[in-house]
Amino acid sequence: MLLDFFDLTSILGTLQTIVSFIVILGFLVFFHELGHYLVARRNGIIVDEFGMGYPPRLVKLFTYDGTEFTLNLIPFGGFARMRGEDAADMGKGTFNAASRGGRAATLIAGPAMNALLAILLFAASFMDGFPAAAASPQIATDTDPEVLAPYALEPSDILLTLDNKPIYMPAFDDLDYTVTVPESTDETAAENILLVSRQDELVELAFPADRTLEDLLQSVDTLPVLGTKITLIAEESPALESGLLAGDLFYRVDGITIDDDENSLINVIREVAGTEVPVTVLRGEEWVTVNVKPRTPEETPTGEGSLGVGISGVSQLASLPLLPSLWEGTKFTFSYFWTIIKLPYMIFAGQVAASDAEFTGPVGIAQMVGGAVDATMETGFRYPIWRLSAILSAALAITNMLPLPALDGGRLLFILIETIRGRRVSPEREGMVHMLGFVFLLGLIVFITVRDITGTREAINWMEILGQ
Repeated sequence: MLLDFFDLTSILGTLQTIVSFIVILGFLVFFHELGHYLVARRNGIIVDEFGMGYPPRLVKLFTYDGTEFTLNLIPFGGFARMRGEDAADMGKGTFNAASRGGRAATLIAGPAMNALLAILLFAASFMDGFPAAAASPQIATDTDPEVLAPYALEPSDILLTLDNKPIYMPAFDDLDYTVTVPESTDETAAENILLVSRQDELVELAFPADRTLEDLLQSVDTLPVLGTKITLIAEESPALESGLLAGDLFYRVDGITIDDDENSLINVIREVAGTEVPVTVLRGEEWVTVNVKPRTPEETPTGEGSLGVGISGVSQLASLPLLPSLWEGTKFTFSYFWTIIKLPYMIFAGQVAASDAEFTGPVGIAQMVGGAVDATMETGFRYPIWRLSAILSAALAITNMLPLPALDGGRLLFILIETIRGRRVSPEREGMVHMLGFVFLLGLIVFITVRDITGTREAINWMEILGQ
């Protein structure tokens, strides 16, 4: 049988990747071309065809206001074919006959639509649930004991789990996000088990069934602790010699409680480098204290830190309301644009390796989309799809604004030249330049695609990002 030669799971996975890539790319391209279409019509430019995919044509879906809406065979991309766009036609309703402002607005509309879409997709990732820095809440030392009495809690207690479900709070206060607070497992039970750490001892308390953990957290001040985790340990490092393990959560170093502000692990270790100090970590449900002597900068090997550990923050699914999500989505989009603009300087200055700034073609993008869809299906979190779609939309916007022939930016460059000269470049000559540019871009895509197929690219570890 044919299936003897192929792994059915692999085939289905490949099909899922291809379909997901076509759907997401088609969604982004549709809105890009829709921007061109709407602004072109606004400026009196006739759009002969609005096509999804590239010819040959499969089917004409319908005709609206003189425009044929079509579905084409090659499913990668789309187009809004404006009359006279690549010819010398200067007749009424053609792209060439439109004013400079009308042509410029039409060209900008596609990338602008993708920029707007990126903002909305980033915002969706913040509203729907995103991995945010989280930590365990420690009750403030000056808390009124009477407020804690109904819960049998004391000041300085660290809340760890409720019915074996971890308790988290936001690790930063500069972003007003909320994390999921566990509820009691059995609402009919008279009491539930709250695990706390009290003076480095684990204590189980009976949490009242008629109260909620959210009520408790809202009634007291808390401090974020246990928010820095060891992910790996280097060979022949102080951490390895002291017995620290991957998965340990830092609590105190030399008597200083580690947080994500002034007393971050990096800051505290920097102050005690070269001195043997006690380090207290939470390992599972056990407190462990070891003596560690962090290396001084002169003793530290290249690529390692004083302790010789890899660390990460603890993440928890969080969410933002609508308006803050839109604001964060806007900031993320323009931050992405600024990073791309700075990229050549960053490569020249050695801040980014050239190998990390390579273009990705359809195959590489399809692999990223497949990884995001796999992570979403495995975890149920839609964050990978929202976030990757937002990045691709932003990339589509800024790539099309590059001043290269055949791209929107290249056509805008000719309008700029026309403005400076006071007269336009002949449409025939401009059309020839764009045709040659299109051939060059096709060749570049083929080259990048071959490199993506034959080379290896590190995949996005969505599971680690999601804290799974």
